[in-house]
Amino acid sequence: MKTSNKLKIFNDPIYGFITIPNALIFELIEHRYFQRLRRISQMGMSYLVYPGAHHTRFHHAMGCMHLMQKAVDVLRFKGVVISDDEEIALYVAILLHDIGHGPFSHAMEHSIVNGVSHEAISLKFMEKLNDEFNGSLTLAIQIFKCEYHRKFMCQLISSQLDMDRADYLKRDSFYTGVAEGNINSERIITMLNVVDNELVIEEKGIYSVEKFLVARRLMYWQAYLHKTSLVAEQLLMRVLQRAKELSTKGVELKASNALGYFLNNQITLDNFDDDILEQFSKLDDYDIVSAMKEWQYCDDFVLKNLSDMIINRDLLKIKLKNKKIKLESKEKHLKKLMHKYDISIEEAEYFVFMGEISNQAYQHDVQQIKILHKTGRIEEIIKASDQLNLKALSKPVTKYYICYPKN
Repeated sequence: MKTSNKLKIFNDPIYGFITIPNALIFELIEHRYFQRLRRISQMGMSYLVYPGAHHTRFHHAMGCMHLMQKAVDVLRFKGVVISDDEEIALYVAILLHDIGHGPFSHAMEHSIVNGVSHEAISLKFMEKLNDEFNGSLTLAIQIFKCEYHRKFMCQLISSQLDMDRADYLKRDSFYTGVAEGNINSERIITMLNVVDNELVIEEKGIYSVEKFLVARRLMYWQAYLHKTSLVAEQLLMRVLQRAKELSTKGVELKASNALGYFLNNQITLDNFDDDILEQFSKLDDYDIVSAMKEWQYCDDFVLKNLSDMIINRDLLKIKLKNKKIKLESKEKHLKKLMHKYDISIEEAEYFVFMGEISNQAYQHDVQQIKILHKTGRIEEIIKASDQLNLKALSKPVTKYYICYPKN
């Protein structure tokens, strides 16, 4: 029988040493569902732009748990009562919040799994683990679903200023080298408090929150919505769509058993049962990359060329505009491609397409970041801040793009 020390320490390049607080957390980290996150990239295809962006969802989940430990300590110090059970549930909920991500983080949600979000799959993993761990995840699931009566606990997991964002901005900034995204997450956590069951930031922390919102906006434009990352992710989605389309028509494609299962079956939220969850748990970035390495030599013109573009980083040209792009521009590129390679419009549309992206750093209409003044007055960050640009950050900025072959 395997026995091991369950209070291990991880050395993290962002925070230094991360400790595992108890045996349950250790067992969850050891579980194959969680270990799979070592093979899921945190930033999808961004490594094609930033060579250092090879960190994984495993790194991120561990970082989030570390920040949650800090947050619990800070809140308890300030007199907020958090029971031992609630503490463990917070660690479990934040540790597993991203466990449902598929290969390259977001590409699968829009291609071979029909409208099943990673949050929904995370919940299914948590419920399955809850059965395995004799109900010890029940409270964590309540908090994750925002059904627990103490609202601030849900806000620590998912809000405009949660432990998830506090880690990924700092971590992604570090691994990409985009210094503008670096935030002082420790300072923000030190300024946390709870009033009337809601999370607030003490007045002294207002500048750290302003920096956090500005950093979020800049990281979206410079990293998450970088035009090369964008075109690469669009290509990956189209690779998976084409592979599924061909598989549905009976074309045999080389793929791992797990990937083959998703290519050959129609998966929706309604039929996503334990058997499908088991198949999903075997799927990671390596399945997709090894498949594309094979598909770049297949007979299908579309799948062959799309796979080759990603594997060899010879991507489509992308143009970003502030105004909507005219349909004639797309039609011009479509006709050119159809004529050059003698392909149908359906095939050409895999290589010529338009879309839009939106960046909104702060959604004050969804859930507000509230500042606690020394007088006890509570005010929303936009009203409390003397930074004029915070109001601008709450308005979505939309840009439009068109992609087409370079030559």
